[in-house]
Amino acid sequence: MVPRIPGSQLNFMTRFVKRSSKKAGLPPGTLVHIGDQKADETEISLLHFDAEQLHEKKLADAEAAFAYRDTSPVTWVNVDGLHDVGLIEKIGERFGIHPLTLEDIVNTGHRPKAEDFENYLFVVVKMISYDETRQHISAEQVSIIFSEKFLLSFQELPGDVFDGVRERIRRAKGRIRKSGCDYLAYALVDAVVDHYFVVLERLGDSIERLETELLEKPEADTLRRIHHLKRELVYLRKQVWPLREAVNLLVKDENAMIKDGTRVFLRDVYDHCIYVSDTIESLRDLLSGMLDLYMSTVSNRMNEVMKVLTIIATIFIPLTFIAGIYGMNFKFMPELEWRWSYPLLWLVLIVIFGAMIFYFKRKKWL
Repeated sequence: MVPRIPGSQLNFMTRFVKRSSKKAGLPPGTLVHIGDQKADETEISLLHFDAEQLHEKKLADAEAAFAYRDTSPVTWVNVDGLHDVGLIEKIGERFGIHPLTLEDIVNTGHRPKAEDFENYLFVVVKMISYDETRQHISAEQVSIIFSEKFLLSFQELPGDVFDGVRERIRRAKGRIRKSGCDYLAYALVDAVVDHYFVVLERLGDSIERLETELLEKPEADTLRRIHHLKRELVYLRKQVWPLREAVNLLVKDENAMIKDGTRVFLRDVYDHCIYVSDTIESLRDLLSGMLDLYMSTVSNRMNEVMKVLTIIATIFIPLTFIAGIYGMNFKFMPELEWRWSYPLLWLVLIVIFGAMIFYFKRKKWL
């Protein structure tokens, strides 16, 4: 009999393991979309700019982007939606993208990485978002291909963290309009990494509220939420941790498409990646400590209950003993015939009760 996996655990597992069985047996370079279809339609946008001019438009199809391929200095083509493999294959053919790169683009289960091809550099990053209401982390794969004259970015659905980059291009702020595709690629990766700090801040707030609840009034639901956040952090670590290696490869790569001036900024992104990874580990350690604190709190609460019950039982042991003696049905018991036996018995019981309470308080057991 096959064991039944709970729904929540199954959903958690499917985030780690994409359904890639439909690609089994196919030759390398075969384009098969692996992952959820998050966009209804594929949208293509274009930004073509230099220091003096900017052209921004929505494209009806991929053909319109090809005219800008060899123009200078920078052409940014962004594709939202990965389910249309025919469109992505057509873009790859016209821009000279290797079939294995296209295969990685439509497979959303890849870890962050960077690869150096002959005519371009390929970077995969994970764009993270956090739903505070459900305390749920979601990741979207973003693939970036850049050469000396063009940059292609592929996302799973519309909406991203690149609005700040687009605004800098529109307003000609900083050096982005004066630099090449390598600096634009850096700006996109930097925007993704900077958003990690926003997610970590929100996660930290959720963990802080949970810690306050744990110290004040831990409940059974508190334990469930601790385990839930631990799973979310495991998922976040999987999406973020490999990015350090990818950025480090870009820093150390001797490809001429990355200028020395851009490597300085990439080193800063690498430092941010290390800081993000360390923060994730710190939050994981904090949750592990909270789990131990919860178990200790529950154990201490149980010990307090058992202590009270034990004290009550101990108090009633001598009282029960005395009551048991005079509850026996013997005919010849001298005290039964004495007029003050009943009041005296109550007095003895009260004195014993009071003496034991005083003793327990002196010992600070109460």
